[in-house]
Amino acid sequence: MSRKKAIYIFNTFGIFLFLLRYGMVHGQHINEIKATLDGETKVISIQQKFTYINTSTDTLRILYFNDWANAYSDKNTALAKRFAEEFKKSLHLAKDKERGATKIISTVDDQYRGLQWQRTEGKDIIMIIPREALAPQDSVQIFISYEVKLPPKRYTPYGYDGRNRYYLKDWYLTPAVYNREWQIYSNKNLEDLYTEAANTRINFVYPAGLSLNSNYEESAVSSFPRGQQISLKGTSQKSCEIILDPINRFTKHVSRHLTVATDIESAKYDKISQGISINKVSKFIFENLGEYPHGSLLVSEIDYNKSPLYGINQLPSFIRPYAEQFQFEMKFLKTALGSYLRETMFINPRKEQWVTDALLNYLMINYVETYYPEQKLLGKLSKVWGVRGFHLAKMGFNEQYPLLHMLTARRNLEQSLITPNDSLIKFNQKIANRYKAGLGLAYLADYIGKEKVDQSISSFSNSYKLKSVTAKDLQTILESATDLDITWFFDEYVSTREKIDFKIKKITKSSDSLGVTIKNKQGTNVPISLFGLQKDSVVSKYWLTDIKEEKTFIIPRNGEDRLVLNYDQKIPEFNQRDNWKSLNGFFSSNKKLKFQFFKDAEDPYYNQIFYVPVATFNIYDGITPGLRLTNKSLLQRPFVFDFSPSIGFLERSLVGFGRFSYTDYHEKSGHFVTNYTLRGSTFHFQTNSRFATVTPSISFGWRPDNLISNKRQALSFRWVNVFRTIDESLDELETDPDYSVLNARYTNSNIGIIDYISWFVDAQHSSDFSKLAFNLEYRKLFQNNTQFNFRFFAGKFLRNRTDSDFFSFALDRPTDYLFDFNYIGRSEDAGLASQQIIIAEGGFKSQLENPFANDWITTANTSFSLWRWIELYGDVGFIKNTDVSTRFVYDSGVRLNLVTDFFELYFPVYSNNGWEIAQNNYEEKIRFVVTLSPKTLLRLFNRKWF
Repeated sequence: MSRKKAIYIFNTFGIFLFLLRYGMVHGQHINEIKATLDGETKVISIQQKFTYINTSTDTLRILYFNDWANAYSDKNTALAKRFAEEFKKSLHLAKDKERGATKIISTVDDQYRGLQWQRTEGKDIIMIIPREALAPQDSVQIFISYEVKLPPKRYTPYGYDGRNRYYLKDWYLTPAVYNREWQIYSNKNLEDLYTEAANTRINFVYPAGLSLNSNYEESAVSSFPRGQQISLKGTSQKSCEIILDPINRFTKHVSRHLTVATDIESAKYDKISQGISINKVSKFIFENLGEYPHGSLLVSEIDYNKSPLYGINQLPSFIRPYAEQFQFEMKFLKTALGSYLRETMFINPRKEQWVTDALLNYLMINYVETYYPEQKLLGKLSKVWGVRGFHLAKMGFNEQYPLLHMLTARRNLEQSLITPNDSLIKFNQKIANRYKAGLGLAYLADYIGKEKVDQSISSFSNSYKLKSVTAKDLQTILESATDLDITWFFDEYVSTREKIDFKIKKITKSSDSLGVTIKNKQGTNVPISLFGLQKDSVVSKYWLTDIKEEKTFIIPRNGEDRLVLNYDQKIPEFNQRDNWKSLNGFFSSNKKLKFQFFKDAEDPYYNQIFYVPVATFNIYDGITPGLRLTNKSLLQRPFVFDFSPSIGFLERSLVGFGRFSYTDYHEKSGHFVTNYTLRGSTFHFQTNSRFATVTPSISFGWRPDNLISNKRQALSFRWVNVFRTIDESLDELETDPDYSVLNARYTNSNIGIIDYISWFVDAQHSSDFSKLAFNLEYRKLFQNNTQFNFRFFAGKFLRNRTDSDFFSFALDRPTDYLFDFNYIGRSEDAGLASQQIIIAEGGFKSQLENPFANDWITTANTSFSLWRWIELYGDVGFIKNTDVSTRFVYDSGVRLNLVTDFFELYFPVYSNNGWEIAQNNYEEKIRFVVTLSPKTLLRLFNRKWF
């Protein structure tokens, strides 16, 4: 027998024994890894032997493996593109040495024959072609040698930080799932790796001085002069997580229900109490989900930070309103449930994430109802004078779930629970859809009985533990638990984005019964609860079903004086303000008026008016403190009024603004919104000179089906009516003091952090002029991190009967006759206020002679980055005035682009004026862009979420 043949037989026999030991009869992949982490280079050298078993009924000619560590390799990976969608450019701007990547050295089979491999488009999936096709139940061995360069933790929690700490997750190759077709998903920082479970052994070598904690079973720890070695074993587990830290922050808690390794702790909650709370939570998890099938559950602070308790829980610890015990238990519970479900439930997290979200959040709701039923959303703050009067202070802790879910529903941004994880906007993916899923199970439990849902969850967990599972399996178990029809839950609540909204249309009374007509305002055919109240006590409750449009129900009289839909708010209903009717006559049914300081959650039993101190500023009125009166609550509502009467200290007069608006949302995509608005304002535009505007308008908005996309279109029409008065001691106005302008504008934009394009066509008509304008803005962040900005503007008068430049196009500082811009000194031609620039019309930064055009104008504004936020800019253009030759204009200089569109500085260098930098009073030539509007600044931070 040849030596080569003997080695082959020996290896085959060894593999046979290994497969028997790990239970190949169950079709489990075998994964053997030798990995060495170099603390200097941050590179993991890996030799991996993977035994792939084809458990499908199809013959496989190609195998796919997840290589999510390579998602950090360049600017064009799926991860980098996802970051760009969320307005994060840290990975795009990173240098090559600051990136993570996977370098494949060799890929061979068990005969040491090289195998063909290549990356897919997303660059973090590897396709390997075996020498022979893999028939059902056949297996193949693949030997892969590669290096993983870890990324710094500035992009995601994974990689390394400056304190020599590491978090390794999805760091080696894992098999993609084949289920009639390959389920191939790129890393998009969504915590949803979909991989086959495997029996895995890892021999991991790492630097000395570090402690190691893992979700795998640890054994055979040894040390040598410059490092350490450990054996990790995972049976029927997915990816191995490793946390390395110079300080061992983890404590192991052993109870008869669950063994936990955790570094979650609270400085103000003593260790003994923490242990009692961990045992309490462990028992709760065991009672609801059953026995944990692995050695110990890893519950880490890192995992919690990836999905924290959003809301008031994230306040700084010194003002946190919750008791330390409650805060600690909720934090530990959420993290432990997430880890438990991730380790035991093999579901497609990209397509069916809602199942685990539903289980996790439903159990969190149950935990609070069981152990903290009186817990308020605002905690201790709910008892503080000045706060306790708010409806928010009276809300229970679990009422945050419908509140946060409705934040997107009221914005027409709701997405169905079956929407793929990578197609959800960030707020839905992180918060709203997760809360809606948990609320759905709580809704179902209220309808069919809590015990039945709890038992179904326990059965589901124990029946499919460590098995592939789908949402259909959960549906089967829930339907078998009740005789009631619950298809509405999956067909309406889960599978659509349609809103739930009912109202009591009318009530007819007889001596012993009530006829209640219920209207389904949204058409979502789901059950709705009806409560009968006598004063504040519930005397009856009914479930009303099959209300497609309108339906009348006959119920017995039990002494009710009010009927209320969804009184306990178990149903995430779109609008609860029309849910109740009084049985004592029309006038008794009117809601009381309630004035409240600041904003509050909606109270369905009051008409709320909020008053909020505000202040604005311009150099004529000075600081203008005022009182804002509005019905705008924490959630958007269709009809909003908003008034802000203020006092201008310098002018000692009343100023301010006000508006009525109605927002009509339509479909998810296409023409999705229509806005009707009537607004007015009055301030001073010169000393003792006032303007007032009254503007009715209507606008239409369009968006694509993909809500993550930043593409938007809008068409607006408005009629701007301006009324002005001027101090008699000042010069007369250049035009009639009062005028009206009809304005139409079409806008098309796709605003991103890498590519930005926006353009509009604007038409204006008044008794004295008609004009058209076109504006285009384009920004591009190139692969070499250079940013290029380009803007083009063209305007033309179709007719112009004016004698002044008040309505003319302007090169650098439009007169703003429509009063759209927030000038701090709109009439100034000298001083600091005159140096404010708002990039509009010509967009020039230098103040040139004769900057107005009463015929036509074309300009181009460009800039490109030199280093970080330092840029060079240049403007060119032509302006044409009646009976005057066309004039060529230009300027150039340095731009400090500190926060684009919000805070910028411009330093002119050379223009038609000559070398401006060498001229006298240069400080007066510097221009600045500043945004003082809190609403505008807030949009800068929340744009990545909505």
